[in-house]
Amino acid sequence: MTAGAETAVAAPEETAAGETVARNRRRPNKTVVVGLIAMVALGGLVGWLGIRLHGYHRDDAERAEYLQVGRQGALNLTTIDYEHAEADIQRVLDSSTGGFYDDFKNRSNAFLEVVQKAQAKSVGTVTEAGIESIDADGATVLVGVNVETTNLGSKDKTPRTWRMRVSVSRVGGEVKVSDVAFVP
Repeated sequence: MTAGAETAVAAPEETAAGETVARNRRRPNKTVVVGLIAMVALGGLVGWLGIRLHGYHRDDAERAEYLQVGRQGALNLTTIDYEHAEADIQRVLDSSTGGFYDDFKNRSNAFLEVVQKAQAKSVGTVTEAGIESIDADGATVLVGVNVETTNLGSKDKTPRTWRMRVSVSRVGGEVKVSDVAFVP
């Protein structure tokens, strides 16, 4: 019975040791808990910073698009050649919207007639441009333009400097010129 008694005595010790080991595995170490909390906090911080950075890049891209459309709108309006006036007018109409589109379209036939009769050529060059304001629907862009014009009566290029306030609006997925005002 001695052999049997040793077996009976050994079994409870192994069970007791096994339970002790199992209990230690169930209770996490304080260092592990602190490490997990730090990892979650760091992950949240990195995620938040990533979202902010994405927003900044999106805002920069939107500003650049507004600025480019404002600059191009000013160039479209100041670069007209009587030999290609119909295409030049169509370019202005294609890049505009709203009240400005309607007004320019209504005046385009008279404008075409004047340009062709005077055999006018004008070339605009943007000297400066910047965003004045941005809202939910678009932006206002200030544009400085040098314009050299020749016509039938004078072959000398007459340089002029204009300042324009170009309003741009997002229509669907495109940004277009919605208003133009000359600034004294």
